[in-house]
Amino acid sequence: MLKTDTKKSNNFIQLIKDTKPSIWMISIAVFLSVINTLVGLVIPLVTKTLVDTLSFTNIDYRIILLLIVAFVGQAVAGGVSVYLLSVIGQHIVAQLRVRLWDKLIVLPVAFYDKFRSNEMVSRMINDTAVLKGLITDHLISFFTGMISMVGAIIILLFIDWQMTLVLFIAVPLMVFILIPLGRKMRTISRELQHHTAQFTAYISQILGDIRLVKVSNAEKNERVNAREEIDVLFQFGKKEGKVQALVAPLVSFVMMSLLVVIIGYGGMRVATGDITPGGLVAFILYMFQIMLPLAQFSRFFTELQKAKGATERIMMILEEPVELLTDGKEQFHINQPITIKNVSFAYETTEEILQNISFTAHPGTVTAIVGPSGSGKTTLFSLLERFYDPTEGDIYLGEDSLRTLSLTIWRKQIGYVSQENPIIAGTILENITFGLEEVPSKEKIEEALQMAYAKEFVYELPDGIETEVGERGIKLSGGQRQRIGIARALLRDPQILMLDEATSSLDSKSEIEVQKALDNLMKGRTTFVIAHRLSTIMDAHHIIFLDKGVITGNGTHEELMKSHVLYKEFTKQQLKLDM
Repeated sequence: MLKTDTKKSNNFIQLIKDTKPSIWMISIAVFLSVINTLVGLVIPLVTKTLVDTLSFTNIDYRIILLLIVAFVGQAVAGGVSVYLLSVIGQHIVAQLRVRLWDKLIVLPVAFYDKFRSNEMVSRMINDTAVLKGLITDHLISFFTGMISMVGAIIILLFIDWQMTLVLFIAVPLMVFILIPLGRKMRTISRELQHHTAQFTAYISQILGDIRLVKVSNAEKNERVNAREEIDVLFQFGKKEGKVQALVAPLVSFVMMSLLVVIIGYGGMRVATGDITPGGLVAFILYMFQIMLPLAQFSRFFTELQKAKGATERIMMILEEPVELLTDGKEQFHINQPITIKNVSFAYETTEEILQNISFTAHPGTVTAIVGPSGSGKTTLFSLLERFYDPTEGDIYLGEDSLRTLSLTIWRKQIGYVSQENPIIAGTILENITFGLEEVPSKEKIEEALQMAYAKEFVYELPDGIETEVGERGIKLSGGQRQRIGIARALLRDPQILMLDEATSSLDSKSEIEVQKALDNLMKGRTTFVIAHRLSTIMDAHHIIFLDKGVITGNGTHEELMKSHVLYKEFTKQQLKLDM
């Protein structure tokens, strides 16, 4: 257990060091915090002198001036220290978020198959904020609190060692109260943090799919689900409140009891002349400088445990293997056959989706992938895009395995248009130029819109190409979204096209326009198309029939109509759909 805690602490320290916070700012912040603490230790001594020498006829204005200077100096040092710590904390959070984002954006698709993207949002926002809170609000306070306690105890021993021994009776009592309650609070805080992350992910998911919720009449169910999640958080919040409700009154009880004892016992010693009235006042002030930090320590250790938990989750992401986007051959001829050779593939927890797939797509041809739902068509597209690598076999461009090519350069050659064409919240211009290093000229953009049969409807919109499309393109129709996706692909000028049932969900009029746009897009390009429409299938140079992950048919439309019973049945069904 000790080794684990040490490792967590080391991870936390290393994570903070990796953000490269400003050493000079940290040094100044620590220095000013120490000065602030030391001045705080001097103030009771000056107060002691002031009380002991105070009279209406003999006021020592130098002591009053010294007190004013001390208070002003303490306020300035404290204010600057807090500001610097805040800047340091914000810098650390910013750098951590940059590191996390740089990592998340290059993690493979397989990672997001295992973890919900909404959870990653929580890691980016909540976990980094926990680390900032520890550093800016608790870390320096812990060290200065230790200085304050040790300094106050030493000075108290000089003021009156007998009364200091009475004070020591209360310190173990405080520790006895705070340690078990602190442990309980740490356990509750970890659970609360975990469930808060889950709740954040849940809310993000439901609000992101709010239209599905409404069209499914799922409001009532989601109200119930959300209330259950909120109730879990409420229960943990109550547990946290119970511990805090015990800590505050118990600490207050100990301090007030101690104050009464010190005042009573100190009054007796003042009466016997063993201590001056100013000494008693200073003693009481120092007592608070010991007890208050002691009460704050339990909070520090709770926040430290939270930070360790956040560190573990952040480190888990940072240690994940990433896609090596720029590794591999950058110079290669794209107009070569694409050969899928003995390829099999299975996700981690499933049976094989594809089994021993082999075929070749020649440059400039259209290869149609057909077959029943769940046969592995989309998975095959994912392998071509190198979202995953085959578990067996390989895919080649000419003589080169795709694994040996630069991922960035390979994906630059691919234009992808799907049934659920992804549209980001933003303008039409931002959508069609998404991912491009430079915004193309106005002429190129208009040409792409024209070829995508999108120019007319785009320029009829109130703001034209600068029209906001809404979240997931909700302000556009299905056909309009498809044509925006086609315009995006045209601007990329890819050599390889991947069309994933790009017209299957459209009405007849939209389908005709989208199909014309696709015809423009496909000219002179190597095209893979997952097709349901008979017209698309018949026009393909090469048809692959997939059934349960196995190629059961391979040839032209005429060849398969003669030799493949399932294909013949499939085309008859599509003929009915196309009528």
